Amino acid sequence: MFGTASIQERRRYYREEWSEKDIPDFIADGITKREFGFDHLGHGPNDRYKVFFGTRPLKRFLRTKAPFAAYISVAFYANPRNRGGWEKAEYIFDIDAKDLPIRSCSCDGVCEICLGEALERVNIMLDTLKGDLGLKNIHLIYSGRGFHIRILDPVMMEADSDLRGEVLKYVAGAEVPRSEYPNANPGGKPYNLEHFSIPIAYPAVFTEKVKYNILHLKGDEKLDGINSRLMKDMVKNRDYLYDDDWGSFKQAIGPRRYKDMVNAMARVNLATIDAKVTIDLKWILRLPSSLHSKVSMKCVEVKNPETFDPFKSAVPKFVYERKDESIAEK
Repeated sequence: MFGTASIQERRRYYREEWSEKDIPDFIADGITKREFGFDHLGHGPNDRYKVFFGTRPLKRFLRTKAPFAAYISVAFYANPRNRGGWEKAEYIFDIDAKDLPIRSCSCDGVCEICLGEALERVNIMLDTLKGDLGLKNIHLIYSGRGFHIRILDPVMMEADSDLRGEVLKYVAGAEVPRSEYPNANPGGKPYNLEHFSIPIAYPAVFTEKVKYNILHLKGDEKLDGINSRLMKDMVKNRDYLYDDDWGSFKQAIGPRRYKDMVNAMARVNLATIDAKVTIDLKWILRLPSSLHSKVSMKCVEVKNPETFDPFKSAVPKFVYERKDESIAEK
């Protein structure tokens, strides 16, 4: 990305570029019930349990301190200073481009390619959250090197960790769908159906994610349950999947190895999301509108996930004025 922001650049950002208007309404409206945390030196958010009674006091704090990173709780509290009186919490999916187990690039951190693939995965998840689960109050945030899906539907904000975990497994495609289905005819044998033969509900979610994974393999990934020979054959035969010809693909892989593959893909799907963030009821996330100083990018709300480009919408002005940065072509 663009390297670490200096203290001078951070001060300039918060004093000249940052605006209260950039704080999303879903944050500003309940700001008095949230805990804030700050990282001043780049060692993690050790300045915790801050409370602000509006965006103006927050503005004064940010302009004065110019923190390395700013965070806000996903939870709402009656007494946020002590994290007391928990009321509810946003439901979160954290997808970090640098942690994707399968990505087409070979960068050490994050780049345009893996950020683009992270956004593609996010859009698939958004379709599932809206289409399959009927959730509506969903906000997407670009975090600086990945994305946060923040859900404020009451049914999920009031959910416990167990329910959050079950929904996570569905949205992520973290379990291989069952293949045996009961026969409605008395005494009839159960039906055996592969996940790719069922075009609706969870099997379709799982199939879409497995297809995406296979089509984005470089071939040198080290994935639990997939040896080098299986990896080679997956890459060799994946052209079948462009036409959704799963039958030919499975035949080329072989039934036994295909089973190994789908089990491995379920683990990959889960690893794409930071699960601990999803199930934790008291997590803190990067504050939208704040600066991700490690990569010199803004944390911003994504209005249109289909067209969002972080290199057009999330680059601070000071980056363009660095003599050693070249982003004109991005």
